[in-house]
Amino acid sequence: MKRVVITGMGVITPVGHDVGSFWAALTAGKSGISAIDTFDVSSYKTKIGGLVRNFDPEVVIGRKEARRMDRYCQFAVAAAKQALEDAALDLEQADTNRIGVYIGSGVGGIQTMLDNYRTMLTRGPGRVSPTLVPMMIANMAAAQVSILYGLKGPVLAPVTACATGNNAIGEAFKLIQRGGADAVVAGGSEATITDLSLAGFNSAGAMSTRNNEPERASRPFDAERDGFVASEGAGIVVLESLEHAVRRGARIHAEIVGYGASADAYHMVATDPEGDGAYRAMKEAIADAGLAPDEIDTINAHATGTELGDVSETKAIKRLFGSKAYGIPVTANKSMTGHTLGAAGGIEAVALIKTIQECVIPPTINLEHPDPECDLDYVPNRARKADVRIGLSNSFGFGGHNAVIVLRKYEA
Repeated sequence: MKRVVITGMGVITPVGHDVGSFWAALTAGKSGISAIDTFDVSSYKTKIGGLVRNFDPEVVIGRKEARRMDRYCQFAVAAAKQALEDAALDLEQADTNRIGVYIGSGVGGIQTMLDNYRTMLTRGPGRVSPTLVPMMIANMAAAQVSILYGLKGPVLAPVTACATGNNAIGEAFKLIQRGGADAVVAGGSEATITDLSLAGFNSAGAMSTRNNEPERASRPFDAERDGFVASEGAGIVVLESLEHAVRRGARIHAEIVGYGASADAYHMVATDPEGDGAYRAMKEAIADAGLAPDEIDTINAHATGTELGDVSETKAIKRLFGSKAYGIPVTANKSMTGHTLGAAGGIEAVALIKTIQECVIPPTINLEHPDPECDLDYVPNRARKADVRIGLSNSFGFGGHNAVIVLRKYEA
C-alpha cells in the first residue's frame, strides 16, 4: 500500500481567508461568531452565526465563473485554489488523468434553491434560472474544481452531514493508497446561513441562543453550553502518494496514516449517548494507521457544544483510551469557528496539520464552567505548546455518520 502525504492546504473561514490568518486566529483564541446581518433575524431565537465576511468571489474566481456558482461552491473553489498553489502542482506537466477531486457538502446550494423558488413564486416558472440545478446540487463544488483545473481523475462528492469533510479526505486517502490516483484535492464546503436553514435548526432546538454575547456562544464541553453555532466556509487539502510528491520535489506538510468510519444506527439527529459509533470510528482509524491508542498525542474533537454530543464524545474517548485519556490534550476548533457542518473536517484537518508542524495546540475557548461529565484535558482558553507527532481528528454528523482521520508528522 502506498504512503500518502499532504502537500497543499487552503481554507475560507469566519476567522481567516487563508491558512496563515486562520492559524493565527486559532492560536490567539479569536472567535469568528457575530450577529447575523445578511437577512432579518428579528423573529428568530438564534440571531448569531459564523459568517465569512469580506469575501469577494469575483476577485478570486472571476466574475463570469463566480456568477455560476452558489456560495458554498465559491468557497470550495477559493480554498482549492489556495491548496493547489500551496502544493505547487504543475498541472501542465502532471498526468491530470490521475488527479482526482473529492469535495463534499452537507447541504449544497441552498441559497440558490431559495432564491429561485422565490423567483418562481413571484415571477413565474419561466424566470427560474437555467443554472438552478447545477448550482444547487451538492456535487458541483467537486465538479467545478475538476473543470476549472482540468483534473480528470475520479471525482466524488460525499454527503454525510457534518462528517462530510473527513469522509472526503479519508476516501481520497484510500484511493491513493491503493494506487487509484497520484493526487486528490479533498475536503468540504458549506454555506447554510440562510433564513430557511436557520429556522430549521431553531425548530430542532439545537442552536445556541446566547445572542447578546456572540463570541462566547460556542462553548464546547462547558456546563453552560446551549447548542451549536452555525457557520460557513471551506477546508481543502491536496493529498499525494509519497512517491509522486518526492518525485516532483514537493514540500510535505504531514502524512495521513489512518481512516475510520462507522454509523451509530441510532437516531436522525441525536448521537448515540454512549458514543459507540464515535468509539468504533476512532478505534478503526488508529488500527488502520497501525498504531496503538497510546501513540496519539492530541485529539481534534468534533465538539459542537451540544449537551449530548460533547458528553458522548468524551465517553467514546475514555472508552478507547482508558485512564490514558486524561493525559491526551483534546481541543475544539468550533469554539472559535462555529460549526461549519460539511466543511468542518477539511478545516479541522488543516488545523491539525498546523498543530503538528508548529507544536502548538489551539485552545478550546469559552470553557469557563467545566461540565463534570466532560472531565478531560480540553486545552481551556489558551493555546499550548506541545510535542505533537500524531493527531486524531473527529467528525460526526446527523444520521449517525462518523469519520475519523489520523495525521502524523512526516518522516522520510
